[in-house]
Amino acid sequence: MDHDDIDHEGMSGEDLAAWLRLLLTPGLGPAKQRRLLAAFGLPKQVFGAPSAALAGEAGPLSPSQLGALRRPPAGLDALVEATQTWVDEGVTPRGQTRRVITLADTDYPPALLDAEDPPLLLYAQGLPLASGPLVWPPTLAVVGSRNATPQGVANARAFSHHLAAQGWTVVSGLALGIDGAAHEGAIAGAASRATCGPSSGAGTTRERPAEDTSEPQSAPLATVAVVGTGLDRIYPSHHEGLAQRIGQQGLLLSEFPLGTPPLRENFPRRNRIIAAMSRGTLVVEAAPQSGSLITARLAAELGREVFAIPGSIHAPQSRGCHALIRQGAKLVETAQDVLEELGWVVPQTPARAAPRPRSRPPPEPEASDPVLLALGWEAVGLDALLARTGQPAARLQARLLALELDGQVSRLPGGLFQRLGRD
Repeated sequence: MDHDDIDHEGMSGEDLAAWLRLLLTPGLGPAKQRRLLAAFGLPKQVFGAPSAALAGEAGPLSPSQLGALRRPPAGLDALVEATQTWVDEGVTPRGQTRRVITLADTDYPPALLDAEDPPLLLYAQGLPLASGPLVWPPTLAVVGSRNATPQGVANARAFSHHLAAQGWTVVSGLALGIDGAAHEGAIAGAASRATCGPSSGAGTTRERPAEDTSEPQSAPLATVAVVGTGLDRIYPSHHEGLAQRIGQQGLLLSEFPLGTPPLRENFPRRNRIIAAMSRGTLVVEAAPQSGSLITARLAAELGREVFAIPGSIHAPQSRGCHALIRQGAKLVETAQDVLEELGWVVPQTPARAAPRPRSRPPPEPEASDPVLLALGWEAVGLDALLARTGQPAARLQARLLALELDGQVSRLPGGLFQRLGRD
């Protein structure tokens, strides 16, 4: 096929084919690819360089690597064709909503360049791409367990809502549980910010760290979902609707070529992008061996802040957070705790103080309810509640049903009940 007739927002068809060819060239690896780019410039210049220069300036390259560079890799034409079709389907009256962003593009997330192995290119999808060059607001990763508790889901939504309402972009992985709740909360927070203004307190002013020159108001990036598949696939399929909403107020990003299925080994690689492009990582809930802890470790290795929300000592989903706190992660109870640690100060006026989402609600009148008191803040079985309250089984079950319908209690698998905090 003739690649010269492809146009991708300033990237010619020839350039696109060259980037994809370098990405697919076997035997090089990301580090060698970046050394070639550093030595020769754009991929077209790499492929046009003499063999002697390639062998001398980029490693050197072995004879087999030199041979691989001289031969177009298998599947290149098909991938370029599929990428052209995918991008062209994203053309709207406002502009291009699908792009291939390379290391040479100004739209490449600047913080991601701090990673030890930043992706050569990113597939990007979202309405903000149609508005011209991207402006990257400050970003925070919010991650956690796929098997989240109801309180964990509520915390992820509340924290992300507050962050987005303050102009931050929430980055997560589109997984079930905490990730999905984080994206949803950020979308709602950005919407409330657009309606009520950048701050929920009257007369407040915002102070940014001196090095931050971006203007979050000009870039409607409520949230970014970094996925472990090609962007022509949504995984899990349960989040197809959520992915569409993310594309309206944020971005979907992937380093994996179109057609890449949900392979287990790709998700830890995805986590390094989440960690690198964020100023810090907040872990809401995590089991001891979860992928969220990988993200937190990668963030710490990059010198980023790591935050964790504590939970019950009996909850498996809290053990990973407690381990992080023992290792030096900052314990946080409110979203404002996170922002203050990152130097983002929003002074409050005495007249109207902005609400602070909490992982645990302040005392309320219903706290005197004997069933709520017996529940505490842990998952409890019916037998334990019968023993704690001394109530007849029928009365206790009726009260639990009423509290569940009122949104104060959640019924968990295994016959357990858990009290829910109110935002």
